[in-house]
Amino acid sequence: MSVEHVLVIPTQVFRDTGYFQGFSSEVDRYLKVILDPQHASYRPRPEMEQDPEFKQLIPYCIFRYGDQIFQYQRGNDQGESRLHAKYSVGVGGHVSTEDLDGDAEPYLEGMRRELEEEVSIEAKWTESCTGLINDDETEVGRVHLGIVHVFELESPEVQPREKSMVNSGFVPLPELLSRVDEFETWSQICLQHLAKGE
Repeated sequence: MSVEHVLVIPTQVFRDTGYFQGFSSEVDRYLKVILDPQHASYRPRPEMEQDPEFKQLIPYCIFRYGDQIFQYQRGNDQGESRLHAKYSVGVGGHVSTEDLDGDAEPYLEGMRRELEEEVSIEAKWTESCTGLINDDETEVGRVHLGIVHVFELESPEVQPREKSMVNSGFVPLPELLSRVDEFETWSQICLQHLAKGE
């Protein structure tokens, strides 16, 4: 079986653009650099999961209906063992060389593919890229950089396609914040940002 090659940038490029820990709303500042082909490349995923010299770029999609956010719990057959049993508000995953086919921009194609694999969105929606997540305080975070997309839905109609996504549904933001410790770190960072209403 061939090894998956995923979209990465050198961690130093991220640091040179402007280091932050947590959430940054400066989308344009970062995206024009990290999605630039002169910095981005595709490298073997098994190596990248252990190499903090590179950041894997991850679309992290949040679904919002009014004051309610879509959440789910990661089952034990979900790919990243370091996140098992954690709750999440983010849907998405790696951009890989399979997203190079066709006319679409590979990053956007990767996001579209990941969404199609993981959920069924039955509502009309609008999407905006609202920020980035960097978390160097966890093992997973050190080798990933999250790009946050918020989908504003006209109705709360999102269904998981993957068996590994359990206990899913739309929950009011204050309720999610009251049990924020149950969530993976990236979701905690996003929930705290959403709570500020920025």
